[in-house]
This record gives sequence, structure tokens and C-alpha cells, in this order.
Amino acid sequence: MTDTSRRDLMKGAAATGAVALAASAPSLAHAQGTKPMQNPASKFPKPPFPEQRQKWPALQREMKPVPDCGEASYRGSGKLTGRKALVTGGDSGIGRAAVIAFSREGADVAINYFPTEEPDAQDVAKLLRAEGRKVVLIPGDLTSEKFCVDLIGKATRELGGLDILVNNAAYQQSKESIAEITSEQFDRTMKTNVYATFWLSKTAAAMMQPGSTIINTASVNSFNPGEELLDYATTKGAIEIFTKGLAKQLAKRGIRVNAVAPGPVWTPLQVAGGQLPGKIGEFGVDTPLGRAGQPVELASLYVTLADPQTSFTTGSVFGANGGTGSV
Repeated sequence: MTDTSRRDLMKGAAATGAVALAASAPSLAHAQGTKPMQNPASKFPKPPFPEQRQKWPALQREMKPVPDCGEASYRGSGKLTGRKALVTGGDSGIGRAAVIAFSREGADVAINYFPTEEPDAQDVAKLLRAEGRKVVLIPGDLTSEKFCVDLIGKATRELGGLDILVNNAAYQQSKESIAEITSEQFDRTMKTNVYATFWLSKTAAAMMQPGSTIINTASVNSFNPGEELLDYATTKGAIEIFTKGLAKQLAKRGIRVNAVAPGPVWTPLQVAGGQLPGKIGEFGVDTPLGRAGQPVELASLYVTLADPQTSFTTGSVFGANGGTGSV
């Protein structure tokens, strides 16, 4: 056989092998547990959502549709084994998605929530405890400095330490005009979103060890404020700057500080006054993906920022906004 013939034979065999491998790829992927590709634009429910309203702070379990926080889908891989985490607003929405993800990644978790949100808190606690995970429930009002200080202490005692703090709880009420924003609303928005973040971070930082992390929930409104969310957007802009400044202070102690900045995400905030009357149906429709996000879609961001493997990441803000490009 000539050299040319041998080369032709080898090329033919290689081509045949490539075709066979391509043909078997789907079955190989199935055998290895690879998830099928999904179009992000159609992966979750699209507008319009049914118009609905609940008394603040609202319950996730009563929303239509119920937000997806990863209860049936999030799978952990041990990224946070042995960690101790406190998540405010962890009963529902984005906080709940972070709680589920942290727990399934191996962390023990304390959940703070407003007392009337007890049913949602019990739902997620029951889910995770059935999986053998430790979950501590600590209800209370974050507008109280004393409660915030006590919250850090209680979470630390109950968990046997604290190395992840997620400042996620927020107060949001839409008003068309500054003339409609009362001093009471402005004060509550500031205390829940900014003061509590300050009180909790200050108290936690004093006892955290090197390698610990603080993760704040900012917002697309930090960079592109909605005109109907004047006071809320103001607090989210403050959280962005607070995150970057605190990261510089705590870097020398080996404590990282980062933030996630969600766009429109389907959570109880929206049905408890976060959207103007009659606007629920349009929620998220103006994003390039054409829909609101679901809390589970942000869970992996919180895990990544808590993961010690991202040890060079601090003072950063990560967007999840459906393509608006705001961060």
C-alpha cells in the first residue's frame, strides 16, 4: 500500500469515527447526566402575570404564579460545606433561592424574615430540614438597630459561627410622584434597606474571620432608577457604594464584600406595593428576554460570591437583569 493510500484510509476512518461520535453525542450526554439546552427567553413564565395585590409584606405561597426559588431544581456540589450563613429576607424570593442553594451546597443557614412571613419561612425550613440540613429561623423587624445587633449574635450562637452574611431584605413601595412619598415610607425604606445593611455588616464584621464574605442585594435601580421607585432606588444606589467602600476597608482583614444587582425578578415585593396598580401584568416585559426573572436564576450568583474559590473577587457588583446591560 502506498503512503497516499494509507493517508486516505486514515482520513476515511477518522471521518467515520467523527460521524459516529456525533451521532452518539445525545445518548452519551444523557448517560452522563448532561442537562439539555434551554432557551432563556422561554425557560420561565412570560408576561402577562395576573393582576394581584397582597398586604405588605405578602406571602410567596399565595402568588400566582408562585416564584421558582429552586425548590425542585437546584442541585449542590459541596461548594459551601461547613459554612455558616445568615440570609435576611430568606423566607421568599431571592433570599429564599440563596438559602436553598447555600443549604444544598453544604452550609448551615439562619433565615431572618418579618414575623408575618412565618408561613413562607416554615415552608422552606421544612423542605431543607427534610433533606437533613440545619435551618435556624429568626423572625424580627430590621428597622430596629437592637434587633439587628441581636440577630447577628443569635445566628452566630445557633449556627456555631458566621462566615456568610447576605443583606437581602428590602422594602419597596411604588409611587408616581415624590409628593406621594410620605416621611414614614421614606424612613422605613431607608432603615430596612440601608440602615439594616449598615448595622448588620458592622456587627458581623467585628467577629468574622478571614475568608468570610458579605453579599448585599443591590438592584438595577442602583444604576438606572425607575421613576416610580425614587426612595427605593436611592437606597439601592447607597448599597452599591457601601459595598465597594466596605470591601476596601475589610480587604486587609481577609473579608470579601460584593453585591448582586437584580433586574425585574418575580418576588413578593412586586405584589405588596412594589408595582403601581394595574402594572403587574407588564412586569419584566421590557427586558430583552421579554420576561421577569425567577429567583432561582440568581441563586448561583450568591453561591459563587460565597465560594472561597472566588477569593480575588471583592468590591464588585454583578448584574442579573435579563439583558438590559445596566451593570
